[in-house]
Amino acid sequence: MARPLEPGSIVDCHTHTCFSDGAGTFEENARAAVAAGCAVLVCTDHLTLPASMDPAGEAQVVESDLPAHRAAFEAARDAHPELEMLYGFEADWYPGCEADVHRWSSGAQVLLGSVHWLGEKDDGAWIDDTSDLSIWHELGPDEVWRRYVRAWCAACESPLAFESMAHPDLPERVRPLGLGASIDLAPLWDEMAACAHDTGRRVELSTAALRKGVGDYYPARGLFERFRAAGVPVVVGSDAHRPEDVAYGVTAAYAHAWDVGYRVVEVPRADGGWEPMPLR
Repeated sequence: MARPLEPGSIVDCHTHTCFSDGAGTFEENARAAVAAGCAVLVCTDHLTLPASMDPAGEAQVVESDLPAHRAAFEAARDAHPELEMLYGFEADWYPGCEADVHRWSSGAQVLLGSVHWLGEKDDGAWIDDTSDLSIWHELGPDEVWRRYVRAWCAACESPLAFESMAHPDLPERVRPLGLGASIDLAPLWDEMAACAHDTGRRVELSTAALRKGVGDYYPARGLFERFRAAGVPVVVGSDAHRPEDVAYGVTAAYAHAWDVGYRVVEVPRADGGWEPMPLR
């Protein structure tokens, strides 16, 4: 049985290892979580990126590595009984991904949904690859944003059991590079909030944007306020890709969520299900 959580306990619902595009092992992430006072750590390596997005299988757990991935997770979990570790994936949505996600994520306790890729499985582009910004220059930031929101809402509407939608306004990643939208994003934000509400999705308050120079969280405050007004539940994650970033900024994120009007965050538990954890 999962141990009761004290209000305000540090919970990190989004982390990566070297099995996908992270730097650390499960064991290294677990040790970092314990050192940070983390109570619950959710492991969410990338899964089911299209081959055209990750041709060498370097940024995700490929199907043949799934048994080793699960074994490494279980070894770290068993070595740290003081830490509640959950096995999960971040499944990148694109048209036609559902069958692969269903098959490869079998046994996952948490499934995050995200959109990094715009277009079809074999004809599209990353939106947050700062080494290749061609889609931003070809379409322009306003059109990238419009297409992103359409894809994000399609991911929400998919039959996949996404417990949470990760970093909801990921296009903000390139705004510091001079590729911010010129249109008023409020109507698109309203559409996202309505879609999350209508499909019963949780959304992630991610501290990763603070590490990437965005100057705000994912989601930006205006979008976050709309999620709150729509009654969309929130989870908190660091999106750590290095052990030293595990649990990064979680306590400050709780204070931010409180300031926006949230009084609880949602927490997945190792014995199944989710529960609201009061903020202090």
